[in-house]
Amino acid sequence: MAAKKLSAKARAAARKQRDKWKNKRWFTIRAPRHPWNFKQIGETIGETDEHIMGRVYEMTQQEFTGDFTKMHVILRFRVSEVVGQDALTTFIGHAHQSDHTRRQIRRYRGKVDDVVDVVTTDGFLVRLKPLMITERRCQTSVKQAMRAKSSEIIRGFASKSNYSKLQEAMLGGDLETEIRNAVKAIYPCKNVVIRKSQLLQTGVVSEKGPTLDEIHAEEERKEAELKAKKEAALAMEDQEESEEPTQSGDLLAAAEAMESIAVKEEVVEKSTEDAGAEETPQSVEESETSVEKDVESDKESESTLMKLKKDELVEKAKAAGLPTSGTKADIVARLLE
Repeated sequence: MAAKKLSAKARAAARKQRDKWKNKRWFTIRAPRHPWNFKQIGETIGETDEHIMGRVYEMTQQEFTGDFTKMHVILRFRVSEVVGQDALTTFIGHAHQSDHTRRQIRRYRGKVDDVVDVVTTDGFLVRLKPLMITERRCQTSVKQAMRAKSSEIIRGFASKSNYSKLQEAMLGGDLETEIRNAVKAIYPCKNVVIRKSQLLQTGVVSEKGPTLDEIHAEEERKEAELKAKKEAALAMEDQEESEEPTQSGDLLAAAEAMESIAVKEEVVEKSTEDAGAEETPQSVEESETSVEKDVESDKESESTLMKLKKDELVEKAKAAGLPTSGTKADIVARLLE
């Protein structure tokens, strides 16, 4: 009995237990305000704002910027603030995939890597890890000179730039190009990259760029324009579908007219062949001249009709009880039947 009571209580408690998934909602993950203007980069699900705070979202640079040559670069964003359904993030670093880095290193090539900590003008402490691959093996003294030159370039660039500009230079390749141009005088390099970056300490967040409300308004405007374009395209398709039956009807009417003309010509030919044996040569000539006159009169009537305007042809077709759709040639063909 006790076991039955406990199981009944457990079942009642299970029925009373709420479904946590029903209370969860979707949040839109957005890139930082500057320099990425709150760009949508993904979605995540959570029950409350506290569950979303601190989450790290990863994506490739190809998905972020559309540059397929950067498909091996992984970007990392951390949620730092939640505003309504929007999860605002901070860029916390990037990294190259290890298999891509291994493919760059070949036999008889040299690898020169380093770790450089820099502080930007707005107080962000960032750790950068440059990688230089030489065309051939080189001495240790050459590697030390290349490390010193690259760290000098990186620290000098960071001391004059804020965190946003440093992000653009790292991901865009400007900083790598500057390092390559500086170290090629020491030893020729096959490739120079910033293979990894890591945000160690945040600084002063920039307030530049559009606000979140302005971004929402712009997205609503673009969505409305896209919706209007889709509706216009659907309306055009419906109109084309509705015009297709009328065009097919015109084609059928033209085909019927051509068939009737062919039948009449066959009847005329048979009648002339049958009468040819009984008639004299003079009667045959008279019949041929009459046929030629009929053909000429038909040609004249067709030419005169073609000289008329379409409105006049439409009136003639209405008076004759014929369809008025189609081109001038279609209406003339109906009138000549």
